[in-house]
Amino acid sequence: MSKIIIVSNRLPVTVKRNGKNLEYIESIGGLSTGLKKFHEEADSLWLGWPGIPDDTLTSREKRSIEKTLKEKYKCLPVFLTQEEVNKYYFGFCNNTIWPLFHYFSSKTEYDVENWEAYNHVNGMFYEKIKSVIEKKDTVWVHDYQLMLLPEIIKRHNPSVAVGFFLHIPFPSAELFRQLVWREEILKGLLGADLIGFHTYDYVRHFLSSTRRILGLDDVLNVINYEDRYVKVDSFPMGIDYKLFAGEYEDANLGPEVLEIKRNKNTKTILSIDRLDYTKGIPQRIRAYNTFLRLYPQYKGKVRLNLIVAPSRTEIENYDLLLREIRELVSETNGTFGTLNWMPVWFLFKSFSQAEMITFYRNADVLLVTPLRDGMNLIAKEYVAARPDYEGMLVLSETAGAASELSEAVIVNANDCESVARGIKTALDMPSDEKMARNQIMHKRLKRYTVEVWAEDFLKQLRETFEDASDAAIPKPIEIRSDNLEKAYRNGKKRILFLDYDGTLVGFKAIPEQAKPDDELKALLRELTADSNNTIVLISGRDPKILDGWFADISGLNFVASHGLWLKTPTQNWVMTAALDNGWKESIRPILEHYADRMPGALVEEKEYALSLHYRRCNPDMVGMKINELKETLVSMVKSSSLMLQEGSKVLEIKDSRVNKGITTKLLIDQQHYDFILGAGDDLTDEDIFRALPKTAFSIKIGLAKTTAGYRTKSWQTMRKMLKKLVESGKNQ
Repeated sequence: MSKIIIVSNRLPVTVKRNGKNLEYIESIGGLSTGLKKFHEEADSLWLGWPGIPDDTLTSREKRSIEKTLKEKYKCLPVFLTQEEVNKYYFGFCNNTIWPLFHYFSSKTEYDVENWEAYNHVNGMFYEKIKSVIEKKDTVWVHDYQLMLLPEIIKRHNPSVAVGFFLHIPFPSAELFRQLVWREEILKGLLGADLIGFHTYDYVRHFLSSTRRILGLDDVLNVINYEDRYVKVDSFPMGIDYKLFAGEYEDANLGPEVLEIKRNKNTKTILSIDRLDYTKGIPQRIRAYNTFLRLYPQYKGKVRLNLIVAPSRTEIENYDLLLREIRELVSETNGTFGTLNWMPVWFLFKSFSQAEMITFYRNADVLLVTPLRDGMNLIAKEYVAARPDYEGMLVLSETAGAASELSEAVIVNANDCESVARGIKTALDMPSDEKMARNQIMHKRLKRYTVEVWAEDFLKQLRETFEDASDAAIPKPIEIRSDNLEKAYRNGKKRILFLDYDGTLVGFKAIPEQAKPDDELKALLRELTADSNNTIVLISGRDPKILDGWFADISGLNFVASHGLWLKTPTQNWVMTAALDNGWKESIRPILEHYADRMPGALVEEKEYALSLHYRRCNPDMVGMKINELKETLVSMVKSSSLMLQEGSKVLEIKDSRVNKGITTKLLIDQQHYDFILGAGDDLTDEDIFRALPKTAFSIKIGLAKTTAGYRTKSWQTMRKMLKKLVESGKNQ
């Protein structure tokens, strides 16, 4: 029976050493609390680091931890050494990804050793997954610590549905492109079938990054990636509404919490965060100072309960942050406080869930003003914990929750006066208005709980995976590799039509850079060395370029300029149609005009064609400009024999009487072949596929719409397949 494997950096259970014994402490907050009920009720296994370094444990203790976690908590530990945690988590995750994704690029560090540790640990997680994964399982990977893992899972388990959810913001493409390892991170994430974010802004940023950095196209949030479709969508994480809105036990409350309950003489403003520079805690204290300065009538009548949960205090930056917070609290109390009134109560400690709910229910205002936050569940918990609808939330516009909780008082966290006005608005808001706003937010939170969030994500993951599996697209040639190799082995008269760009080599920003490498040349020599083979290299390039690149390989047949020119080992270049170039003088200025308006574009002049390449252009701008250009050109060529031909990031104007299919059919008709194969990657290669007989093997590179019978992932997998054919031919 299929199961769900949840994967996160930390398990929902932390293992700690207590003298000679090991104790197990269930985590509170965040993902652990959010998925606790779902994990308990589902057929699932949770995999992650148990929180205790591997090098502090004996083999016997590790076996004991594995047994206890599996039997009692349905968890599977990934053991990491302290050095691995330091480099992978405190190094790459905390010093590179965390600041960059939260828009603190000045705090971002780029350390190669930390990156290598990140790669290594993601691989370790897969090794543990490999021990339990089965066909038809679903794997749900969580957060920024494991962004390489989806690709590793999918590479080894293509029949498994893989989902990924990012719990922090995804930055704008302009910021993300600063990351040294940006391509590796994007490709790692694209191993998932469904990628989820908290808000649509993050979806938009991610899609923009895949377009600009990887050159991928997307339609309705679905990315066409290699041989798969990857869906990207927003899933705002909910909370356990009943837990916070219902009754709770308050028998074991600490003294600070009891004092809060007794305080009925002042209005209470609550702030709860863990220690982190992204939370904007110093700015919040300054905004509270501004509030007291602008509205002196509140002196002695309000109190800010500033709760900061200890986090990463061993890191210097966080220790400095804590020192700054203490100084600001002291300064505020010294400036505004009296013998009978202390404006800020600062509590640097963690509290239980029951204590947190008590704080929520005794706060008139919750102040949540992070400088940047993926979602911020505290804002949702506070609203849910006030079933009397009397509290009011003041929320930063840069928190993910702001897109859902728009009825809260929304403020600019960087503007002290904006926050101060927000505090006053919340404190002075009439009861009927508070009730109306809160009722709307309650209804939303009650409907879209964390359970609904998890079910929604997994439902869409299954549908996305099944739709891709059932789609009317050619099956991978790899699943028919035995048949292909057998047919090749048995063939006595073979012909292979091989497109060049995108099929045998990858695309380059400048077309002239796509020269054949030594590996490809060696492969072509082996193919042509077999006397049973006729190898036809097909390209949109001019004859001169192909002559220059392949002059040292004998026995090749060439089709250049999309079928206009033909060259065989026994005959030099001949034209397949009589053409003229008179039309170029009217078309060239138009292409040059658009190239000037599209930074990164270039015009390539071929002997009998003109091409506009836009691979290096901003993809968000390209769509509009190219459509505009096509409309202009269509009106000019409609009464001529010219046609517009679209390739991969290129628009070409050429004679419609010439295409790759005509030359393909010409060569096939010259002799009888018992093995025919054609491979190509773009729209121009569809003419090849249509010209092939039904018994031929037609292979599309990538996932675009095609008439080919089969597909393969990339030009790299195409090369691997050709190498297999070479070896197969040697064994006949």
